[in-house]
Amino acid sequence: MSLEEPESLHSNLPLGAMERLSAVLSPDEEYAFVQIMFSSSAAVRSGSFGLSRREVMKILKLEPGDEQGFASFVKRVNQSVARYYRLIYDERRDRAVVLIHVPARQARELLSSESLALLMFIFYHQEVLQNDYTLFTQLLEAFGHESLDVRRKILANLDTLIKLGAVSRYENPSGEEAYALTAIGARLFSDSYLKRFAEFSHSQQLNMDDVLKFFKRYNLEAGEGY
Repeated sequence: MSLEEPESLHSNLPLGAMERLSAVLSPDEEYAFVQIMFSSSAAVRSGSFGLSRREVMKILKLEPGDEQGFASFVKRVNQSVARYYRLIYDERRDRAVVLIHVPARQARELLSSESLALLMFIFYHQEVLQNDYTLFTQLLEAFGHESLDVRRKILANLDTLIKLGAVSRYENPSGEEAYALTAIGARLFSDSYLKRFAEFSHSQQLNMDDVLKFFKRYNLEAGEGY
């Protein structure tokens, strides 16, 4: 899922978009896309969503060092289905995942304001500050004092984010309860959504390039794909 503008053109998601793939992709590339899409489902994977670059290149029968071939595959997929889906490669996590465009109005049916705030905090803590994980105690400190009621609310919202595939539980050496953003969660917010969020928090108009740099959105080729 990728949050878009409220009046997005992506409100309908016809499977007919898949028919365009055969015109630009080889059978191996079509199969790779379907496998990435399948593995990107939170109902299928419990933690490691998507496929690694190595797995994708193996399906594509590409040499390990053929980065141009991999980039070409991502670009051509996105050119074919960009109105409905987005294939992205998260280099930091080494995961290729497929996201579906969801208008903000529809996204509100999936995420409450509390879940969205929790996800944005984790997103900022890990994507902007470059932490590998976020401790549960850090979430408690950020969203309220230690109490049974607050703990239950945060855990309930974390469970929603885990089921969505945006975050996963993280086993850290200290043994403390921790959570990590997945490749899906790292790209769940669209660039336009991040720009509006940053402008609201700063109470001023901001340049998109500055917003993307702030949120570490450097890999902008092929849409946001690679």
